[in-house]
Amino acid sequence: MMKFILRSILLLFVSRACLIFVASTALPVDMILQTQSIRDGETIVSSGGNFELGFFSPASNSPKRYLGIWYKEISNGTVVWVANRDSPLFDSSGVVKIVDQRTLVVLNGDDQAVWSSNSSGPGLGNLIAQLLDSGNLVLRQKNDSDPENYLWQSFDYPGDTFLPGMKYGIDLVTGMNRYLTSWKSPNDPSTGEYTNRMDSNGVPQLYMRKDSEIQFRSGPWNGLRFSGMPNLKPNPIYEFQFVFTDQEVYYTYNLTDSSVVSRMVLNTNGELQRFTWISHTQGWNLYLTAQTDNCDRYNLCGPHGICDINNSPACGCLKGFVPKFVQYWAISDWSGGCTRKKPLDCREGEGFLKYSGIKVPDTQNSWYNKTMNLKECSKVCLKNCSCTAYANMDIRNGSSGCVLWFGDLIDIRYYSENGQDVYIRLAASELEAYRSSKGKKRMKLIVIPVMCAGVLALCFIFFILKMRSKQPMKEAITPQNPEEDDTDGSEKTDLELPLFDVGTIMAATNNFSSESKLGQGGFGPVYKGILTDGQEIAVKRLSKRSRQGLGEFKNEVLCISKLQHRNLVKLLGCCIHEAERMLIYEYMPNKSLDFFIFDQRRRATLEWPKRFWIINGIARGLLYLHQDSRLRIIHRDLKASNILLDRDMNPKISDFGMARSFRGDESTEGNTNRVVGTYGYMSPEYAIDGLFSVKSDVFSFGVLVLEIVSGKRNRKFSHPDHKMNLLGHAWRLSMDMKLHELIDESIRESCNEAEMLRSVHVALLCVQQSPDDRPNMSKVVLMLSSDISLPQPKEPGFFNERDLLDMEYSTSKNNISISTNGITVTALEGR
Repeated sequence: MMKFILRSILLLFVSRACLIFVASTALPVDMILQTQSIRDGETIVSSGGNFELGFFSPASNSPKRYLGIWYKEISNGTVVWVANRDSPLFDSSGVVKIVDQRTLVVLNGDDQAVWSSNSSGPGLGNLIAQLLDSGNLVLRQKNDSDPENYLWQSFDYPGDTFLPGMKYGIDLVTGMNRYLTSWKSPNDPSTGEYTNRMDSNGVPQLYMRKDSEIQFRSGPWNGLRFSGMPNLKPNPIYEFQFVFTDQEVYYTYNLTDSSVVSRMVLNTNGELQRFTWISHTQGWNLYLTAQTDNCDRYNLCGPHGICDINNSPACGCLKGFVPKFVQYWAISDWSGGCTRKKPLDCREGEGFLKYSGIKVPDTQNSWYNKTMNLKECSKVCLKNCSCTAYANMDIRNGSSGCVLWFGDLIDIRYYSENGQDVYIRLAASELEAYRSSKGKKRMKLIVIPVMCAGVLALCFIFFILKMRSKQPMKEAITPQNPEEDDTDGSEKTDLELPLFDVGTIMAATNNFSSESKLGQGGFGPVYKGILTDGQEIAVKRLSKRSRQGLGEFKNEVLCISKLQHRNLVKLLGCCIHEAERMLIYEYMPNKSLDFFIFDQRRRATLEWPKRFWIINGIARGLLYLHQDSRLRIIHRDLKASNILLDRDMNPKISDFGMARSFRGDESTEGNTNRVVGTYGYMSPEYAIDGLFSVKSDVFSFGVLVLEIVSGKRNRKFSHPDHKMNLLGHAWRLSMDMKLHELIDESIRESCNEAEMLRSVHVALLCVQQSPDDRPNMSKVVLMLSSDISLPQPKEPGFFNERDLLDMEYSTSKNNISISTNGITVTALEGR
């Protein structure tokens, strides 16, 4: 018995001793202590579980081993940093540890260093290498009270990936330049041929180089974005910042939502791209690319040339300049650029011509002052005979600062939006010739409209007098709301849009033959036409019996003529001839969305990937209307028949006759006594009280998404088990966890269920009863393209179409009169 007791005590003692030993030697989760190391096959993980560090091979069949950092929770383990990228190991003998009390090294099987952190300074002792949850590997003293007092950090030596929190730029005190270098190939992390780094000569800017040759230039920071990156704008995914002081100049960003995973990468083809991770598809979604088109090729048009992607050829010369070599110009080789018609001689009369909406010239040889205003900037440039152009340095808050250019002006291009103003120096004779030509044009623009207006005014007065003579007792009625003004008082000169001759349109449509007719809407019939140059067009002809009058015609022209987006239909021009009013659009060969999703046979051809593409395209188009366009637009009649499809089935929002526009300083909401739109898509607050806002369009978008997923119309939906409309049915299925029953039977095999469920969830958030509960379109775009957590949707508005808030309906062929509390408003049936 005593032996058994002694044996038990001894066993317990040994067990505790083993536990104490293991605990004392166990590797901390996120760090390497000075007395420890990690070998190939072992890893450390950041405290929050975001990143992991260890040895890896870039391809399954590759013998090469690298020390790297990758995303821990992402299935394909995307690598964001590599230590020994140019010195791979060829077996699994690699070891990582701290040596000389100051340096982190990677050793091979012969105990030789293949990579070192090259930390400077004397040995400090008690060091740790720690992997932070930002993806930054740092070397620091373990007990330092300042956790950011690093002896060395991987963020100072990025590879091909730019992570949140990194400083992307130059420490002007130490000379350290943090920049990106591409991999050699997708399976080879060794140093590739592309770099993207900050250049502090002149006004700082980023250069993309292939070896030593510049491929792309970001342009200088203008207070809002880099001049050559107009797509860099405030967004719901990340916030960015540019710091420019005497000590450092750098760009950085941080994610606005901790659930979003996003990174920027310089790929092996020299493209700088931002990606977001989509967990339900287990893939990276491309969010944007720095280079957008051919005009982003560095110095494509040579000195004093300017690129316009909408022209053919894209290159041209600045005003006052001509192609340097005619033979180059003739074969569209603009490498020689342009030269001045009249050389500068620094005499009195020289001045500046303003260019708007452009990417400013290369600032490598520029001078700047952060405090000067534009007037002072102009004076300084004019006094310096070598100064060829000037511009504001910061375009925020009325603009400030001064940038001066000397010598050739290169790498200039036009932008449709978010460009800048630059003032370019011209010889006195060229400037005078330009002013004279401009003065003649201005005189024509003033005199002709004034004469036309005078003639129209006389005609109008004659008409009024004639009408009064016929009806002396009738009072003139002045519309109190612009939406109610259908009077014929608009002149062609108000429309600011190309005018087509009526003969041209009649010839294109074969005199509006029945064979050319595409369809009929509330505006009137729509015809297909072919111009003499072969271009296909769609002609929307205002019917004399149309419920839409001149007010809607002009409204559509004024709205859409100022908009340019890949998901908006392009208005080519209009035609006004006597009583005829026509709008000319680009032709959409695949007609409209309702032509497919509500047709038993055709909807089977519209598989889920294409439907999801259409949903995202409509969302991006609405986001542009609500937030990014020069005139913020509320569409007010978004529905399936107003989504047109081009040859590649790209969606384009059309029909802006009911739209309302707002300036940037106006609130994007209002009310009306005349409710316009289509029942089934209208939000409750608009249909009942005439209140509209961007959230009205959000509601319509939600209805559209449910229709696209189900292939059923909201208004005509019926179900044997209940009397709810499509919104109510989707809500009920959501509550019962049966949303898969909503999917159109014709696409169930092609359907990505995770995408579909997320789309319906977002749609139900969009159709909630209260506008305050609905997300805005920037949030909708983010929710559709990422895996951020979604709130639980509340009950939708118009839950049951047949019992709508005790309202009574009387339906006629052309309108629906909605009566409640003695107020009657009319909702147009749509077109």
